[in-house]
Amino acid sequence: MRAARLRRMAGVEDFRRAARRRLPRIFADYIEGGASGEVTLAANTADFDRILLRPRVLRDVSLRDLSATFLGARHALPLMLGPVGSLGLFRARAEAAAFRAAAAAGIPACLSSFAVTRPEALAPVVGEAAAFQLYMLKDRDRTEAMLDRVARAGFGTLFVTVDTAVSGIRERDIRNGLRQMARPDLRMLADFARHPRWLADMARAHPLGMALAEGWAEAGRGYLAQAGFLAGQIDPALDGPALSWRRDRWKGRLIVKGVQAPEDALDCAGRGADGIVVSNHGGRQLDGVRSSIAVLAPIAQALAGRIEVLFDGGVRRGGDVAKALALGASACLLGRAYVWGAAAAGEAGVRAVLAAFAAELDATLALLGLRTVAELRDAGTDVLRLPADWGWRPAEAQD
Repeated sequence: MRAARLRRMAGVEDFRRAARRRLPRIFADYIEGGASGEVTLAANTADFDRILLRPRVLRDVSLRDLSATFLGARHALPLMLGPVGSLGLFRARAEAAAFRAAAAAGIPACLSSFAVTRPEALAPVVGEAAAFQLYMLKDRDRTEAMLDRVARAGFGTLFVTVDTAVSGIRERDIRNGLRQMARPDLRMLADFARHPRWLADMARAHPLGMALAEGWAEAGRGYLAQAGFLAGQIDPALDGPALSWRRDRWKGRLIVKGVQAPEDALDCAGRGADGIVVSNHGGRQLDGVRSSIAVLAPIAQALAGRIEVLFDGGVRRGGDVAKALALGASACLLGRAYVWGAAAAGEAGVRAVLAAFAAELDATLALLGLRTVAELRDAGTDVLRLPADWGWRPAEAQD
């Protein structure tokens, strides 16, 4: 993407449109789609719009600071790049580009188990802020081998995803024939041909494989076969004792991703987790559940600071970040938002997306009459007007 055009990209929605133009439909829909009727997918973003802000004036906001402490360190923004599988199929070397953009912005990044890029190439980019996302496998020895490898590569934080006992039913992927991509039909080939920039990019990166499947002969050849094999190895028997087992064997920080109920959050805290991510997997798993933002506050209130609370789901603007922080999150994970930037314009696209988030969060803080992220978190729901039908009130407002 030319620099002049990049400068005119105002935010995430502009990058979403640009990415859809560049990508074949099968990949654009994979990024954008959700489970079943996509009710939860839509709610993840729509519910942010139902939260109104309550600004205060006549405050000195001439000096502002967007830095925040989470995952044991101070970062330039209350943001991190969340784990996204198959990122290297949307743009060649996109994972490395995303990690470089995160480092430039002074925030952490998390590598997916389904990454194309080898972990050894990425951890040095962001240093101690590097995180790895794990799906627990049926084969515990293989799980251990994966974690030994990423620990040696320098990843200090582990995100254990717990909301994928089975894969959600994603109707867009079924209609587009995603599972048959290893043997594309004429319709797929025609769609690829209509996106020559993406096609040439993939040709230069060929052959693509899943980094963690190196040496797994039974996983097959090529990324799609290997990703299918790994998906079939995810353990549906993952339970509380299995999480405790994982906690005992991982020496670094451990975060549980995919929590949607206060009871589960308290269970994670009791089993030694350092934090949780309030998340419904971007609406890609179980449809018909509440949005992530609607369940954030009661979970944070139940934990009462025992462990860290991160947030994921529907974050598209800096104002969304401000709302999540006011409701109890210490930082937000970005998913689709930065993927669209990467798919549209590589590292420059991710940098531009992060810059847009920073600019809007900065403006939101100032116009709320606040100077720092800490002040925002301390203000909490005093700066918000919540939907009356959410059925939750701050502790001090309850009888």
